[in-house]
Amino acid sequence: MDGIINLFKPLGMTSHDMVNIMRKALGIKKIGHTGTLDPNAAGVLPLCIGKGTRVSEYLLNVDKEYIGELSLGLATDTQDSEGKIINQSSKIVTEKDIYDSFNRFQGKIKQIPPMYSALKVNGKKLYELAREGKVVERKPRPVSIYDLNIINIIGNRKIIFYVKCSRGTYVRTLCNDIGEFLGTYGYMSYLIRIGVGDFKIEDSYSVDYIKSLDKNGLESIICPMDKGLSHVNSIIVDEKYFNSLTNGAIVPLSENSSKVHEKNLPFKVYCNNQFIGLGKIIKKNNISYVKMDKVLI
Repeated sequence: MDGIINLFKPLGMTSHDMVNIMRKALGIKKIGHTGTLDPNAAGVLPLCIGKGTRVSEYLLNVDKEYIGELSLGLATDTQDSEGKIINQSSKIVTEKDIYDSFNRFQGKIKQIPPMYSALKVNGKKLYELAREGKVVERKPRPVSIYDLNIINIIGNRKIIFYVKCSRGTYVRTLCNDIGEFLGTYGYMSYLIRIGVGDFKIEDSYSVDYIKSLDKNGLESIICPMDKGLSHVNSIIVDEKYFNSLTNGAIVPLSENSSKVHEKNLPFKVYCNNQFIGLGKIIKKNNISYVKMDKVLI
């Protein structure tokens, strides 16, 4: 079995927990995720299986979608409901204030990564330092908030919202920063990931359901590697080069095909009605060639 399973991760489980569970359930060692989802968040966690593990890096940068809940009036050290309260405020804000603050955080912004995160400083994870009571300086990082829409406001203290964002965005930091902007503090009280690129929550599968399937059933829910990379451009190479491509040789590309792809960007390579793998265009003596990065058949 080679491809990608759109797994639904429950609350309280780490992404690594889910990988281990699926290794036992499927009897396959080569399984990896495409980016962690915090234990206190549920939702979409695509898992790459077999040869699919070789395309996981191409899924790291896809956009993520979430439904979250921001609770105002309190700040915690972890920026979510699991942490200790470190600040509180009785300030009452209006709906207009809330909408104005959400508008303020759309587009390209900078975030300071939370201390309770898996980022490493001098070889040690930030959350390990935080558990030791240490706080180290973190540089602000640019992230993109493509959509940030309020779904519901409850008593001007809880806000249900939808966000679509770039890789590296911390939704709990977004909640914390909105609370600070409003002058009343805030923390992320709930989070569910509803999309990772083209993998959506309505198409995800629970562990229990996956365990109930026979081999044919399992194969039916595994997304082919190329279908899981719909955000990557593709190109078709003449079938006479099939053997050369599968052996990793450099083959010439037609002039029309080479014009539609930027140099050094990866793209899916098809030949003889098959997905061969991922490659790039290189130029030699003004002639464009396909150079395979990963042969996946």
